[in-house]
Amino acid sequence: MNNRSNKVAQGVDFTMIWLYAIMVSIGILCIFMVEYRTGTNWAQSFLSGKTNYSKQLIFSGICAIVAIFILLTDSKLFTAFANLLYAFGIVLMLATFVLGKNINGSKSWIPLGGGFNLQPAEVCKIFTALALAKFISRQEVDFSKLRSQIIASIIAAAPAMLSILQHEMGLALVYSSFLVAMYREGLPGQILVVGSSFAVLVIATLVVEPNLLAIILTVIAAVLIFMLRKQFRRNKGLLTIIIGTWLLCVGVQRFVVPYIFNNVFECYQSTRIYSMVGKEYDCSLNKKSARKNPNEKAAHKPDDYNVRQSKIAIGSGGLLGRGFLKGTQTRGKYVPEQHTDFIFTSLGEAFGFSGCLVFLLLYLFMLFRIIKIAERQRSTFSRVYAYSVASIIFFHIAVNVSMTIGLFPIVGIPLPLISYGGSSLLTFTVLIFVLLRLDADRQMVLR
Repeated sequence: MNNRSNKVAQGVDFTMIWLYAIMVSIGILCIFMVEYRTGTNWAQSFLSGKTNYSKQLIFSGICAIVAIFILLTDSKLFTAFANLLYAFGIVLMLATFVLGKNINGSKSWIPLGGGFNLQPAEVCKIFTALALAKFISRQEVDFSKLRSQIIASIIAAAPAMLSILQHEMGLALVYSSFLVAMYREGLPGQILVVGSSFAVLVIATLVVEPNLLAIILTVIAAVLIFMLRKQFRRNKGLLTIIIGTWLLCVGVQRFVVPYIFNNVFECYQSTRIYSMVGKEYDCSLNKKSARKNPNEKAAHKPDDYNVRQSKIAIGSGGLLGRGFLKGTQTRGKYVPEQHTDFIFTSLGEAFGFSGCLVFLLLYLFMLFRIIKIAERQRSTFSRVYAYSVASIIFFHIAVNVSMTIGLFPIVGIPLPLISYGGSSLLTFTVLIFVLLRLDADRQMVLR
């Protein structure tokens, strides 16, 4: 028995396990701060299974068992079943359209009974990371080739498209984080530049008046043509590229972006994005809202109540915070969804800027640790998977924290290991402990 225990423990990064345990404990503490009411027997309420913090404690216990099981697993099983698990995840996501339960306007949950629900889009992140690592690590795959890059992009995009159909825009965005892992393996940096440029163009479309933006784009194209005029003789295709890019940008600005906001997004989604840049969105332009509520008067004011209350709560914490269980905003339930998407506000109000800084430094340490683990892998499979885990966790942290302080629209992305929810906690637990299992066998070459 001792030999078996030593074999399991050998090579496991216990620093990551301690970080994981600390973050999960902080999460339960944050949920407790939000929901605990004075005069309640805290020990009894923790064991009742009726409060969200007691449920999160149960979830953490289940996740601990899952984590131990993963550490006892042979690493080769993850490569052997990567594609099968990915197919299973896609089937689960498709099943939500038939068996799904509608929660907060999103039909992305499968009821399991006993008040518990499974969100396949969350779990599918694990399977996508494994499938992507499996594909890129194949001997016959040359990731410098366009064909391989397209296939890898499809692997990441398929569950993202299903998430969009389930009205889970936030989870769909998470799948874009796999670009980081692909970039590490040779995806051209130009693709990331083009993606960033498109994001800037979208923001400019929302902020700048349409005709003025079209003039600015035309001036930029004209300046480029003037500066590069001598090179057109040697490179005749350069002028075509500049004009084509100008036409594409103007087309996106004039037609594509308005179409997406008025026909693809729901009214509340468009409103939140416009609110982020300080603009008002006219819901009478939204075709989806018009079809659902033809007689309802369109709303013109941005729905920024959640963000305003969140910023008030975080701001009220000041430098050192109000103290444990002394927050008025979060404990007074002024902040909507404060135990899930806005759990960061409880930390901000209770422990202030200093507490938030320490908390984010713990996250930063965890990310650096994962990158260190990634770079010491002999196997491409393990390295790609590790970078996928790092990028998913970073994306969740960046978007969730930015969302609570008004720098990003509300898209319903949980804070890793902190926000309430069994699906989310299980997903990050499996992501991290599969990484630890692969790292323990880092001398092996897995494909």
